[in-house]
Amino acid sequence: MFEEENLVKNLMPAVEQQLESEQTPFVKEALLRLVKGGEEESEVKMMIALCLADESNRMFIDKRGFDLVRYKSLLDSLPDLPEG
Repeated sequence: MFEEENLVKNLMPAVEQQLESEQTPFVKEALLRLVKGGEEESEVKMMIALCLADESNRMFIDKRGFDLVRYKSLLDSLPDLPEG
């Protein structure tokens, strides 16, 4: 669990960047949807980082590029977390 927490913390700058980027509006949409639903913003950012970690891990395992469609699908499934 400690290793997972470190990974999430290391991905937080990427999450923050995605929240501001015009290329990834769906990340901010997921954040706003979950906060409006009662989740704490800091928790939602952690959930987003977990989705990013899951997709990054699949890239490594499957030896492929980043799958933006899969990542968006993971975000759309929140607050259900990936079963990684």
